[in-house]
Amino acid sequence: MKILTGYLSQWKGTISFDGMDIRTNTKKIQQIIGYLPENNPLYLEMYVKEYLSFVGTLYQLKIPPVEAVIEKTGLQEHAHKKIGDLSKGYKQRVGIAAALLHDPAYLILDEPTTGLDPNQVIEIRNLIKNLGKEKTVFLSTHILQEVDAMCDRVIIINKGKIVLDQPLDQLRNKQDQIIEVSFDYRIEVVALEKIPNVQKVTNTYDFNYELQIKGAQDMRPAVFDFAQDNGLKILNLQLKNESLEQLFKKLTV
Repeated sequence: MKILTGYLSQWKGTISFDGMDIRTNTKKIQQIIGYLPENNPLYLEMYVKEYLSFVGTLYQLKIPPVEAVIEKTGLQEHAHKKIGDLSKGYKQRVGIAAALLHDPAYLILDEPTTGLDPNQVIEIRNLIKNLGKEKTVFLSTHILQEVDAMCDRVIIINKGKIVLDQPLDQLRNKQDQIIEVSFDYRIEVVALEKIPNVQKVTNTYDFNYELQIKGAQDMRPAVFDFAQDNGLKILNLQLKNESLEQLFKKLTV
C-alpha cells in the first residue's frame, strides 16, 4: 500500500496509474490518490471541521470542500467535536473524509475496519461501498468476510506473489459446492461418499454433515434421493459455496 501511494521509493518492479509511471510522476499520481493508512494519523486535539480544513491547506486547495465530505461520510453531527472524543468508527470516517478532500480517482484503504465493533464495521462497509460507485477503491484486509461484502475483485498474495486475481462473481461460479445436511440419526461417512460428485464428507457434529461437491450441478436432489433410499429423514439441507477463508487457506499453505 505504501509503495502504491509513493510513500516508499526503494522497491523493484513497475507501477503505473492511467499510464503514468509512479517513479517519474510521483506528485501527479499522489494528486489522484486518497489514502487511509492502517494507523489513521489524526490530530486528536483538533476539531473535525478544523482538521479537515487543515488537511485542505496541505493539498493547497483554495476552497476545500469540507462541508461536502462531512456530509458524504456522515459526520454532520460530529463536525464540531474534538477528534479525540470520537469513537473508533467515527475516527475512521474522519480519515476517509480527509482522503476524499481533493476528489481523488483512486482511494487506497489499508485495513479500514480493523478494531471496529460489529455496528461500526457495517457503517464503514456501507460507506466504502457507496464510495466505490464513484471511485476505484483498493482495499487491504485480513477479514475475508469484508472482501465478500464489499469487493468486486479479489487478489490474494502469498509470500509476495499473486496467487489469485479474479472478479468475485467469477470466483464464486468456479468454487466447489458445500452441502450441509442434517439427518434424524447418524450415518457412516463412507456411505455419503458414494453420492455422485462428492469429494469429501465431514461429520461436523452429531447428525450433521458437510459434503464437498465437485462441479456446478446442484447435488441436493441426489442427497435427497440418498436419504429416501436409506430410510433417513432430512432435518436440514443447505447449499453454499466454498468460503473465501477456505480458499485463502488452500492457496497460502
